[in-house]
Amino acid sequence: MSNSNYTFELEIKFFTYWHCSSGSSGGSRLDAMVARDKNNLPFIPGKTLKGHIREMAETFGNEQFVNECFGYNTHEGEFGYDKTVLDKPNRNREGKCYFTNATLKEKIDEELSQYLYHSIASTAIEKNGIAKTSSLREIEAVVPLTLTAKILHIPEQYKDLMQKALGQVKRIGLNRTRGWGRCEVEVVEIKEEKNE
Repeated sequence: MSNSNYTFELEIKFFTYWHCSSGSSGGSRLDAMVARDKNNLPFIPGKTLKGHIREMAETFGNEQFVNECFGYNTHEGEFGYDKTVLDKPNRNREGKCYFTNATLKEKIDEELSQYLYHSIASTAIEKNGIAKTSSLREIEAVVPLTLTAKILHIPEQYKDLMQKALGQVKRIGLNRTRGWGRCEVEVVEIKEEKNE
């Protein structure tokens, strides 16, 4: 008898501005833009979501859970870099779990999508109270809203640990130490996957 796998349906509720980067700038106006889908709507890439959840999962000290669900690289030791394997071939092992992109819970008209984004400017201030030369940055931020995502193929023996890791995620994205990305991740439905 084999163990079952499960799918978690998630809601990610943001309470503050948040930014998951697209990796590109907005020309001379913006230093960093958020990831957008083909409809110009913000989303969290699945690999970004996976990384934040993995970070919390690693705090439990259960290496088997982390390696099986999230995968590993032999160039990493137990949750970190290991110099002793530099001369060995790189052996990656993909995790069993699959993390979808987190997308908007509700449909938004494309014309209204422009109101989901704000440009936030910041600068470094010298001890004399004057702005540091060339330190002005303008970053695109998304207003607080709710996204949905799924985690598929969670092994039965790790259901509780995955749920615990999700409950530990309190911030996602850029500028977390400055109050951005404050959120709550809630499992809204758990489904047993049918073996085909």
